[in-house]
Amino acid sequence: MSSEPAKTGGLTPSQLASFERDGYLVIPNALPPTTVQALLAETHSLLEGFSLADHPMTRFSTGEKSEHVGDDYFLSSGDKVRFFFEEDAFASDGSGGSTLIKPKARAINKIGHYLHALSPPFAALLDPALNPDLQGAGTSTGSVAAGGLESHPAAVARALGFRDPRCLQSMVICKQPEIGGAVPPHQDTTFLYTDPPSAVGFWYALEDATAENGCLSFLPGSHRWAPVRQRFVRAAGGKAGTEFIDNAGPRFPAGETYGEEKKKRGGAEDGDEDGAYVMGEVKAGSLILIHGNLLHKSERNTSQKGRIIYTFHVIEGEGTTYDERNWLQPPAEGFTRLFRD
Repeated sequence: MSSEPAKTGGLTPSQLASFERDGYLVIPNALPPTTVQALLAETHSLLEGFSLADHPMTRFSTGEKSEHVGDDYFLSSGDKVRFFFEEDAFASDGSGGSTLIKPKARAINKIGHYLHALSPPFAALLDPALNPDLQGAGTSTGSVAAGGLESHPAAVARALGFRDPRCLQSMVICKQPEIGGAVPPHQDTTFLYTDPPSAVGFWYALEDATAENGCLSFLPGSHRWAPVRQRFVRAAGGKAGTEFIDNAGPRFPAGETYGEEKKKRGGAEDGDEDGAYVMGEVKAGSLILIHGNLLHKSERNTSQKGRIIYTFHVIEGEGTTYDERNWLQPPAEGFTRLFRD
């Protein structure tokens, strides 16, 4: 009687094919309920525990209502845990200023951008040494033993072809009840550019994400034909802030499967940036992988229920260039390795 070989972790061939075809992949139950609860508890502790006394009240904007965020509190957050407010958590005070009208824990848009290193519960997702169930996953040649957690980020990154995956940022995004702002169609590589493009987002639902509370929506296949036309960078000439510039580098990852010529002509089902988006409603504990070139968005949360998620992004550390124009700059120790050989 032959025994079934131990799984090597990561993605099944059908999952990998789905990701390569659509540019995103939903993996239900990627996090066990105990981990989801631990991450939610840490999130609520952070939201309740930060001080307003010395906070610059920086608001996170997607650019729909005001210019994209770009103050020093934001630009120097790459190796810190900082808190960014929803725009609609404030109201005019009648004298040209504004006042916070929501409790602070119900006013934050996102927490970022170094949770994966500074918060032990979030760091445990990337470090097998902090989680005995994941031993063997975080090496370049290792595997997850049969019965272990197959969707460990290091194993997934290996399955996607990364040679030296680096986590460069992490965020809790709250999508607060009633005021959680809409995010227009965008590509993550615009904000996390490497030459050539290599970013992949790992998006974990810590609460159910529904149409009512602003789940993600995706334009399937757009990663293959939608070029990264712009980059979000630090302002030039020593000026403070950020700006969007035309992308003068590669607009697609390396490979023959990408290019504007992949856009179907006359086919409404593919190749149209105004095409039909597919809604990604998921249960808590689900992981969604998001290709850096994929067009995706989310709607405003007008419901009474929040939508807390945890997301981090991985780039290729081998054979790519991450330059000084990017808004997010690496900490002194460099971006976090997923392979812990």
